[in-house]
Amino acid sequence: MKKLRTPSTHFDSLQDFPFMPQYLEIDGLRMHYVDEGKGDEIILMLHGEPSWSYLYRKMIPVFVAAGYRAIAPDLIGFGKSDKLPQQSDYSYQKHVDWVTTFVKTLDISNITLFCQDWGGLIGLRIAAENPARFARIVAANTALPIGNIKMPEAFMQWLEFSRNSPKFDIGTVIQRATVSELSPEVIAAYNAPFPEDTYKAGARIFPSLVPITPDDPAVPANRAAWAELMQWQKPFLTLFSDSDPITRGGEKFFQQVIPGAKGQPHEIIQQAGHFLQEDKGEEIAEKIVSWIA
Repeated sequence: MKKLRTPSTHFDSLQDFPFMPQYLEIDGLRMHYVDEGKGDEIILMLHGEPSWSYLYRKMIPVFVAAGYRAIAPDLIGFGKSDKLPQQSDYSYQKHVDWVTTFVKTLDISNITLFCQDWGGLIGLRIAAENPARFARIVAANTALPIGNIKMPEAFMQWLEFSRNSPKFDIGTVIQRATVSELSPEVIAAYNAPFPEDTYKAGARIFPSLVPITPDDPAVPANRAAWAELMQWQKPFLTLFSDSDPITRGGEKFFQQVIPGAKGQPHEIIQQAGHFLQEDKGEEIAEKIVSWIA
C-alpha cells in the first residue's frame, strides 16, 4: 500500500506541544500518539476532522497533573500518522478498525473516552463494540448518525466545500470553527501535517464518509452501536459548545436515550466553537477531572 509520511522537520517548531512522540504499526501504517502520565485510569482523547492530537495540548497537562494517563492518537491521514494518497483508501469502517486495533494493541482499559467531531463517530462505535474497556464517556460536539435526520445546512456547506474547493487550507478551517483568534504559530501547527495537497486525501474525504442517508454502508454498524448505547449504564456526560452550528442541540438526544446520561452534570461550554478544545481546553479538562472524582 502506498503511503505518505510527513517529514518530522515539519513538526520542529510546534508551539506548546512538548510531548514525546509514540508510534504503533497498524496494517503497515505508522500511527502516532501522545501518551503522557501514569496510572491505571486512562483518558483517551479522539480528535476529528481536520485536526490532530495538537488539539489536545491544553487538556493533556491538566489530566496528567490530576494523576491520569492521557492518550491522544492521530487518526490515519492526520497529524504525525501516515497518510494514504487516495480518497478511496479511506472508509468509516477502516477508521474504526484502525483505532480499535490501537486500543487493543496498547491493551488499555478503564478508559474515559473524550470524543469530539469524528472522534465521536469512531469512538462511540468502539466503546459500544468493546464496552468492557470503557469506564465512562464524554461526548463533545459529535454524533453517531444513522442517516435518518436532515443534516444542518452548515454541514451540507462543509461537505460541498470539502469536495469541491480548489484550496483546502487546514489551519483556516480550524480558525473558522473556533471563537478565539488563533495565532499564526497555532495555525501553522494545524497545517504542519500537510506539506501539500496529496497529503490531504483523508481530510478531504472525511465529510463524505458521514452516513447521512439510510442506505449508507456504515448505518447497520451504527444502529448496532446505538442498541448498545441505549442500554449503557456507565456514566455518560455531554459537553457541547454554544457556538457550533453543526452539532448545536445534538446533546439532547444523548441525554434522552442513554441511561448513563441521567443525572449527570451536562454543560454547554460558553464562548466556544466547534473545536471547543481549542477555545476552552483547560476549562473542559478541569470539568472532566472534577466529574471523574
